Amino acid sequence: MIKIQLPDNSVLEFDGPVSGLDVAKHISEGLARAAFAVTVNGKLTDLTTPITTDAAVTIVTAKTTEGLDTLRHTASHVMAQAVQELFPGTQVTIGPVVENGFYYDFAKKEPFTTEDLEKIEQKMAEIVDRDLPIERQVWSREQAIQYFTDKGEHYKVEIINDLPADAVISVYQQGDYIDLCRGPHLPSTGKLGKAFKLTKIAGAYWRGDSTKEMLQRIYGVAFADVKELKAYLTMMEEAAKRDHRKIGKEMDLFHFEPEYAPGAVFWHDKGYKIYRKLIDYMRRRQENNGYIEVATPRIMDRCLWETSGHWDKYGAHNYSGKTEDDKMFCVKPMNCPGGLLVYKQGIKSYRDLPLRMAEFGMVNRYEASGSLMGLMRVREFTQDDAHIFCTPEQMEEECVRTIKLILDIYKDFGFEDVKIYLSTRPDSIYRIGSDEIWDMSEKALANALEHHGYKYEINPGEGAFYGPKLEFILKDAIGREWQCGTVQMDMNLPQRFDISYIGEDGEKHQPVMLHRALFGSIERFLGILIENYAGKLPLWLSPEQVVVAPVISDVNDYATEVVAALKKAGLTASADLSNEKISYKIREHSLAKTPVIAVVGAKEKENRTVTVRRIGSDKQEIMKLDDFIAALTQEATMPSQDR
Repeated sequence: MIKIQLPDNSVLEFDGPVSGLDVAKHISEGLARAAFAVTVNGKLTDLTTPITTDAAVTIVTAKTTEGLDTLRHTASHVMAQAVQELFPGTQVTIGPVVENGFYYDFAKKEPFTTEDLEKIEQKMAEIVDRDLPIERQVWSREQAIQYFTDKGEHYKVEIINDLPADAVISVYQQGDYIDLCRGPHLPSTGKLGKAFKLTKIAGAYWRGDSTKEMLQRIYGVAFADVKELKAYLTMMEEAAKRDHRKIGKEMDLFHFEPEYAPGAVFWHDKGYKIYRKLIDYMRRRQENNGYIEVATPRIMDRCLWETSGHWDKYGAHNYSGKTEDDKMFCVKPMNCPGGLLVYKQGIKSYRDLPLRMAEFGMVNRYEASGSLMGLMRVREFTQDDAHIFCTPEQMEEECVRTIKLILDIYKDFGFEDVKIYLSTRPDSIYRIGSDEIWDMSEKALANALEHHGYKYEINPGEGAFYGPKLEFILKDAIGREWQCGTVQMDMNLPQRFDISYIGEDGEKHQPVMLHRALFGSIERFLGILIENYAGKLPLWLSPEQVVVAPVISDVNDYATEVVAALKKAGLTASADLSNEKISYKIREHSLAKTPVIAVVGAKEKENRTVTVRRIGSDKQEIMKLDDFIAALTQEATMPSQDR
């Protein structure tokens, strides 16, 4: 007798071994039709896998993350089969699931074309219509090597040879197509449906190694139904229109020089105005929340990052070099060691804590060229960093205070929908600290959330190597999610750097250190803002708030007078005194995303008024100059001004 415990704690009994599909059918035919896979004692596996002992079982459908991952993984295999049917001799290498979809890397002499993508999609649809059973088989190492050698699949042979000696080698077969894979997969190709789309072709080095051969990567997306696919494609079309690189060029905000400074931003005047406003805003918020501000050197001895443990984990991503006196220095990849050295200056008492120490620190990290993406992923960026030193008794309160500040700041920028993840200890050789310290740290973060009613999800194994962290995920205007702020609980670096405070008992004690970033990085947050607002930034954040456009040159003097009055009120304004027609001026400044265009002609000059046009609207309003300036001055007030 085998007992199967379901998620609602009810128990089903079977006379002998059963499969996940058998369990689903026992519950209902509808669930059996919807089933994609099954978890057995928490492990995701195929629906057809025999369950031979008592187990906790959950039927996985498209409504779950695991279900969608299974669907997308199957889509990659269906794509690989389609490619090999269309282009015999093409080798398949690896094809994992990625966010919203999948990819597969292929070794093929001739490059794929966009027309090929259409052909591959059509062939995939045919394979779906065949409704081929997908069957898992376990092979011996010798059998697997022989099979893939005979097929000319030397990449698969290399993968097999690199597997541990005791590894289980499984393959999946659908029709005549067999692929090396751990699985799981859908029970048949028909289950995949046709809510998929191949999106792009890219190059990728074998195993990510630039010394190895270049492969061709085909990306695709897949969803449970066509409605979800269409919604996603519509969102991607809108995202392309909002691309911060495109809008940044239209607004003349920044540019990049891949040849001379890859992954570093060249800020233009307007872009740097926004950059400075973000820092000004954050500086006000921090000062009003009890932070001091420090600045630490960009280049310091490498031994600091060896002490912290960052070098062991991230050394390959650091910029470092040796000086004439044979010392190794590092361009700082993070600000933590500098903050710790500032803390160590002078004796600290428990009365000095919590000490909230902020730094707008520019850091450099080497990122692979292929991963660079405008402001979203760069090699040089400024973190709105802070390190909070507190007693163990204060750490929960400081966590809550920081969470409140982060969520309040996001509201100022229009982000109301924020997810919180608690990322727990990683299973890594680089992880430092005892399990006891990790238990305390994770519990403190969880308590801070639970005791104050914050909903959160666990992100297992994704904590920093020195401590667990909270991650804050924003949802933008078109539904995309962005990971921005973090709060990291750290009891390990204070120990490694031997920092302390004098407690009420007159003895030395080790403080707790919270690492905290609110925007994450100025560059990335600015890129997110540009895309969220499609370049139409709030007036207070706009680099150029008003353009005064005279209809005729006879009123240029009045336009200049209006600009002077706007500037005196603290607004950023300029006059377009070109000889172009007013329709041209309005069009050009609208493309540049100028929020307010004040049109002036002879009548406006005579009545001391302006005709106001707002970006994104065809409506216009005639306003008295004084009323116009007063209204804009109020609207352009930085959200943190009065806090």
